[in-house]
Amino acid sequence: MQWTKLSERSVYENRWFQVNLADVELPDGRHLDHYLIRLRPVAVATVVNEADEVLMLWRHRFITDSWGWELAAGVVEDGEDVETAAAREMEEETGWRPGPLRHLLTVEPSNGLTDARHHLYWAERATYTGPPEDAFESSRRAWIPLKQVPDMITRGEIPAANMAAGLLMLHHLRLG
Repeated sequence: MQWTKLSERSVYENRWFQVNLADVELPDGRHLDHYLIRLRPVAVATVVNEADEVLMLWRHRFITDSWGWELAAGVVEDGEDVETAAAREMEEETGWRPGPLRHLLTVEPSNGLTDARHHLYWAERATYTGPPEDAFESSRRAWIPLKQVPDMITRGEIPAANMAAGLLMLHHLRLG
């Protein structure tokens, strides 16, 4: 059963997002007003070293007032290639420049409310370039054994769904 968007108008917008109101027709002919949030694409990157450790950031998210492990991530700038954005974010947030990136997966973290797409990449090597330019984004950066990831997710230490999905995929690819 497919819903049909008949119209959509902006209610609020800024550089980061746009809140729109859509007139949606349901399969039975009824209409409803549905708010949606339009977001820029997000690029995510990490590296898994020869010891099967993944580079992660420990950070606080004030919106949910929660702490958790994440991968380096940020919005794709206008005209920027997604893979380039992923490499840029990783170096800015961790101080590590990734080697050749591989696309891991693309997820839609909340497709009932937003059109956000998060594009996750990974590399098998990286070069340390110095302290992170955006060190304020995390309390620390660490190499975490990939074998610990499933238990960390279970304990709520990796609360972001996009990060959990990507890390579980890496766990599967590297450790089976």
